Amino acid sequence: MSRLIVGNWKMNGGLALLDGLAAELKGGEWKGRAVVCPPATLLDETHRRLAPLGVEIGGQDCHAAERGAHTGDISAGLLAAAGATYVILGHSERRAAHGETDSRVREKALAAVDAGLTPIVCVGDTAEDRAAGRAVELVTRQVLAVLSGGLACRPWVLAYEPVWAIGSGQAATAADIAGMHAALRAVVGAGIPILYGGSVTADNAGAILACPEVGGLLIGGASLRPDQFATILRG
Repeated sequence: MSRLIVGNWKMNGGLALLDGLAAELKGGEWKGRAVVCPPATLLDETHRRLAPLGVEIGGQDCHAAERGAHTGDISAGLLAAAGATYVILGHSERRAAHGETDSRVREKALAAVDAGLTPIVCVGDTAEDRAAGRAVELVTRQVLAVLSGGLACRPWVLAYEPVWAIGSGQAATAADIAGMHAALRAVVGAGIPILYGGSVTADNAGAILACPEVGGLLIGGASLRPDQFATILRG
């Protein structure tokens, strides 16, 4: 299975970052597929500058409805029209800051596949969950909630991001990653890429990708550094 490297710019980025990344990637080759998920206002320009280099584009969220009176939201169809082929859904920051539930993530994932996008569904555990020994149970429940809507028969991607590792500079250990990814593989079966995310850098990306069942990476901060992101892609 070809590895998938996804850069999540979150509420960051601009034309200077696009120029820098395009310069780093121009004329180069990398392993697997590369996806950049910029803020919605940069989708069209990101597609224009990076698609010719072989980089795919993704959204950071979408609404479950096709259209309607949803001020400030964006539908999966509008993302696709801007050139997106992927969309991140259920990220822990959206679950925490916007109260997104498993059922809401499931609705969005189904809307995404109906619009021709591949959803990247995020699941994760907190430090408290892990300390209490319920991390696998919690993350498995999140996955099963999404699969209950029929997503299992559609193309999608799973991303495991331990909440305690996101932005902390502390990535999970190889044993942590291998154990959780093995548990997730048992739930989703073969053929579904399982990404790891959480304080991924150019220095630790290779070791993480070497862990069993890791099919790629979901990268935050390092994707905002063109040199680091390019190094990870080529590693």
